[in-house]
Amino acid sequence: MHPVPSLHPVNTLRASLRRIRLSTLLASINVALLLVAVAGVALVALHLLQQLADQQALARVSQAGVSAQHALSRSGDDLGIAAQVLAERPTLKHDLDSGDSAALAAYLDQYRRSSQFDGCAVLLAGQVLAASGPALPWADIQAQEGAQSVAGGQFLYTQPGKLPLLLGGWAAVPGEAGALVLTADQLDARFAQQISAQVELPVAILSRPAALAATSDPRYALRQRALSNNRAIVAYLSTAAVYLDIEPIRAPSGEAVGVLETTLPATDTANTLRQFTETLIVLAVCVIALAAAISFFIGRRLGRPLRTLTIAAARIGGGDLATPVRSAPSAEIGTLAATLEEMRARLLRLTGDLRRQQAEAEAILTGIVEGVFTVDRERRIRYLNPQAAALLGVAPEQASGAIGRFCGDVLNPQRRDGVRPCEEHCPIVHARFRGATQATEHLTLANGQRRTIVITSAAPAEEQQVQVMRDESAIETTRRLRDTVLANISHEFKTPLAAQQASIELLLEQLPQLSLEQASDLVLALQRGTLRLTQLIDNLLESVRIESGKDTIRRQPVALDEVIEEALDMTRPLMRLRSQEAIISLPYPLPLVRGDAPRLTQVFVNLLANANKFAPAGSTISLGGMVDERQVTLWVEDEGPGLPQGAGAALFARFERFARATGEEPEQSGMGLGLWIAKSIIERHGGQIAAERQGTGTRLCVTLPVSQAIEVVEMVEVVEAEERVGNEDTGR
Repeated sequence: MHPVPSLHPVNTLRASLRRIRLSTLLASINVALLLVAVAGVALVALHLLQQLADQQALARVSQAGVSAQHALSRSGDDLGIAAQVLAERPTLKHDLDSGDSAALAAYLDQYRRSSQFDGCAVLLAGQVLAASGPALPWADIQAQEGAQSVAGGQFLYTQPGKLPLLLGGWAAVPGEAGALVLTADQLDARFAQQISAQVELPVAILSRPAALAATSDPRYALRQRALSNNRAIVAYLSTAAVYLDIEPIRAPSGEAVGVLETTLPATDTANTLRQFTETLIVLAVCVIALAAAISFFIGRRLGRPLRTLTIAAARIGGGDLATPVRSAPSAEIGTLAATLEEMRARLLRLTGDLRRQQAEAEAILTGIVEGVFTVDRERRIRYLNPQAAALLGVAPEQASGAIGRFCGDVLNPQRRDGVRPCEEHCPIVHARFRGATQATEHLTLANGQRRTIVITSAAPAEEQQVQVMRDESAIETTRRLRDTVLANISHEFKTPLAAQQASIELLLEQLPQLSLEQASDLVLALQRGTLRLTQLIDNLLESVRIESGKDTIRRQPVALDEVIEEALDMTRPLMRLRSQEAIISLPYPLPLVRGDAPRLTQVFVNLLANANKFAPAGSTISLGGMVDERQVTLWVEDEGPGLPQGAGAALFARFERFARATGEEPEQSGMGLGLWIAKSIIERHGGQIAAERQGTGTRLCVTLPVSQAIEVVEMVEVVEAEERVGNEDTGR
């Protein structure tokens, strides 16, 4: 006999799968998936049902515990009312006055039986005159509860040892000094059975000693926690198979003197879950059997036409869009075949359209003057038109080598302070958050040539960003900057220079005839013009420094009081020109901040000058502020016409000539740099600046951060520096 050659297990499995019919395979897979799904759903359902049953059982036992607690509270109220009613009975007062203890005891016994409580007693000056029911420590109850000091109330008395708790009430006998009536119920098994009947669950009442005595009881830990925390405990006790609610029994003083236990056996929940599980298993078996039969039947019907459609789909996937898909007999498969044929036709048309659009786009990008390139999320170049390649100094035959490279490596922008703009100031990244952006970049080409270009970055579209480059020569840039600066200077300097020229001519022509007051007015006019020109020049220089990125902020302790005072001194001549008055209402002392004192002074000079321009003559300009633990807020408020609608962030834009609500600019409108410079300085100090409409006026608020540690330490440094300077002066 010849040995049978062995087959590899994988090859054997593949051979077996090839022999299985499609209908059988589909049916088997469907049954297996359905089995897994049903099993998963069943397990999840059982788990959720168990959780729901536990939650409902805990909720039920918790509600029963609360009801039992309320029943106990009602019993205490009933005992208090019974004591009050008994104390007001004329018969009791008559027997008490007559001193007939036997008659008094008989009356108490009759009242106790009719009221259905365990015991009652009458005490006079702490001594028991008569009692009914079991022997109870009436005198100790009165002494413990302090019943002689009030007209009536309730008590919860803990007897020594493990005896039941006593729940009761007392009331003073009207007209009888020192006479009290006490009623009581023992919180024993009989009382607990009455409450159990009310809440329909087993209830047990234990005093504190009894609850803590049985340390071997599985309930001991829960009882101890409920008594120590004086809070209700609801839990499932697996060792006893019960749901348990332990409510602390509180004395009128609030102390937990016992526990009220309500239990719910877990057998009912377990029986319900078992029945549900059995039903679910039977239902799952039936569903799986039915699904297997249906799957085998449908699989046989679908097998033949599906093979034909599979071949057609493979043909389309391979790029054959010319061969049509034949129709199938059944409705669903026929719809699938028709859809596949429609998809083939659409793909054929779409492919032609895409080729035509690609050719058109290529022609447009090749014919425009500007350079265009696209980047992906990692800023790698994906497309580069010939104009962009020429701007970057890339030869046409090397353009394909730039594709896939990081754009910063291809553009090679000039570094700023040793850092390439790609790291912190990339317009491509900024456009992803701000929309379209524009930036001027100074490039160093591969041949060493320098070139200035303006790059406009669009927002991302389907993981691609389009960049448009325009050549910006140094001559054109210089001409534009020169024209802008000269136009602003010639416009803004004309008025103050003309006023100064007029004042100088008057001084020269009429100086001998002018009085001292008239000469002073002309000199003051010259001073105001000089201050105005100084402010304009400072703002222009500050604007240039900010724009060039060379404006640095010193970080030193700054006294805001001195900053405000210096700004007021510089702007008072302008206020006197328009008969305006500055009203200062600042908290004292203002904290120190870390920053640049001259720059902060320039901020408040610009704010005060802005208020001076827009406030009417003869009005007041207010300076106020407030201080909290983290920041200091200062504001300048005028009585001008206020802000127009929609001013917003445009108020702080560069070269923004802003008109108030009247729509008219003031006589001295400025160059639109003051508020822009103030915003730039404050933001570099880590603060904020905002404008608010205050009635008919405007309030400009400046907020600066304050650190208590910096404030204290730097104040000490300032004091020590002043002491050192004083010592050096003394040494001289």
